[in-house]
Amino acid sequence: MGEKKPAGKSARKSTGSGTGVASPSGGFTAEERAAMRERAGELRAAARGADEERAVLAKIAAMPAADRAMGERLHAIIRAAAPGLAPKLWYGMPAYAKGGKVVCFFQGAQKFGTRYATLGFSDQATLDEGRMWPTAFALKELAAADEARIRELLQRAVR
Repeated sequence: MGEKKPAGKSARKSTGSGTGVASPSGGFTAEERAAMRERAGELRAAARGADEERAVLAKIAAMPAADRAMGERLHAIIRAAAPGLAPKLWYGMPAYAKGGKVVCFFQGAQKFGTRYATLGFSDQATLDEGRMWPTAFALKELAAADEARIRELLQRAVR
């Protein structure tokens, strides 16, 4: 019997549908591939010593109006409530880090075509409450009570 040769690049087919829905074979969506490309660019920019806060503000400014308004407000809240967190881009999203490790991030609704934006916290945030606690919060709008809750979460996250 003859040996089978592995398929070359020209024989490979894209598994993504381009619609934001994962393919049946489990490949990455177009949005996920874009986020990975953004992350690679962020790492190159950081290696060059890029101004990360300027990059975060530019990313927020480029968002659609609803996400931009929420991103600007969250940026102001985070900078005031947790001044020790440094802004940085993380997979194309505004994020805030302590010691180089992301503590929280903002994902606009348009990022992955969801119906709400997300404020998420990484495992670096100390939000532990017993055996189970939330690490991401859906945001449709920000009221004064929501802003107060976010400030409280940020203060707990960085202690």
